Amino acid sequence: MPTERLTFTGHAGTELAARLDLPEGPHLATALFAHCFTCSKDIPAAKRISQRLAGAGIAVLRFDFTGLGHSEGEFENTSFNSNVADLVHAADALAERDMAPALLVGHSLGGAAVLAAARRIESARAVATIGAPYDPQHVTHNFDDALEEIDAQGTAEVDLGGRPVRIGRDFVESVKAESLTEEIRGLRRALLVLHAPRDSIVGIDNAAEIFKTAKHPKSFVTLNEADHLVTDPKDAEYAAEVIAAWTTRYLDLTPPAPPPGAPEGVVRVSEADPGGFLQDVNAGPEHHLLADEPEAYGGTNRGLSPYGFLSAGLGACTSMTIRMYARRKGWPLDDVSVDVCHDKVHAQDAESGGTAKADKFTRVIRLEGDLDDEQRARLIEIADKCPVHRTLTRSSEVVTKSAETVERESD
Repeated sequence: MPTERLTFTGHAGTELAARLDLPEGPHLATALFAHCFTCSKDIPAAKRISQRLAGAGIAVLRFDFTGLGHSEGEFENTSFNSNVADLVHAADALAERDMAPALLVGHSLGGAAVLAAARRIESARAVATIGAPYDPQHVTHNFDDALEEIDAQGTAEVDLGGRPVRIGRDFVESVKAESLTEEIRGLRRALLVLHAPRDSIVGIDNAAEIFKTAKHPKSFVTLNEADHLVTDPKDAEYAAEVIAAWTTRYLDLTPPAPPPGAPEGVVRVSEADPGGFLQDVNAGPEHHLLADEPEAYGGTNRGLSPYGFLSAGLGACTSMTIRMYARRKGWPLDDVSVDVCHDKVHAQDAESGGTAKADKFTRVIRLEGDLDDEQRARLIEIADKCPVHRTLTRSSEVVTKSAETVERESD
């Protein structure tokens, strides 16, 4: 996933640090991500969601709010309203690059901020929140012990997520005064609410209020066992998958025509977890799969193995070929299923007299219906005519080029 580091000017005139995660293929839409109150743009959940959306052709800008992470400014001088203003400035910065955001995604207080900002970002067509509070004042529980000092002194240093942050009186007063009711009721954008029932930081009743207040189209998805920060990679993957799938219903993600020589388009495989073997497999914006290795081989077993995909291709092609033939003949085939097993077996090397490994695919075909013996035999015979079978049983050519070479050839 290509990532561009950039800065843009925030509400106070200071430079805010951002990352723009770009699709490796066609750019079909743009999203703007707002991080949680105790986080930054680089929280793992934000990175995974951005990665998945980029795989679907959606570029994602995630940035640090004023005074947080790598952004300039003093957080003690900010407020909830200034966070909303930073979001609008981020959207304007994207629009200047002809990448106006169609999707807004917000985590925790960032979710409240995108709900408040949505109507000020005309390009936005859809909004997704993760663990968002209905009442922004909810965040003050993170520093209850410092509220008296903030009220008396105007500011106080508190520990948020293991790092010291100065909170100002303006921030506290702004979240206490802010109500999202009218913003949610008048959203006029598709809304997806994701929340974990066991979220101990922002209770799920907040999600219920947001959903109840919003008008259709709206969707609610539970994140099951996830914690508030969505720290488990499996939970982050699930949230990313749901957002990516849901988005296709509300954004125009029509890909351009496939390149010459690739009638079905390009299948792009990219690392989802550089520390393991998990891979994102994308065939355009509508088809996404995970590839992995079993745990016994150092993987996390969250997707088919490469040979599993190869076996699936053979099984699917076999079933389709049998179905097409039976349909053309008008035969009473009610159902067909194919079991495929892959193994490495020893094959005699005729030239050296030694042994070499050969791939062996064992295919078991089940046919259901009022078929006679001759019809069944013919359908089993037809299985060998499927295109993938032919590809596997005769020589194929694999041409490998570097991306740099392809770029030079296209110039």
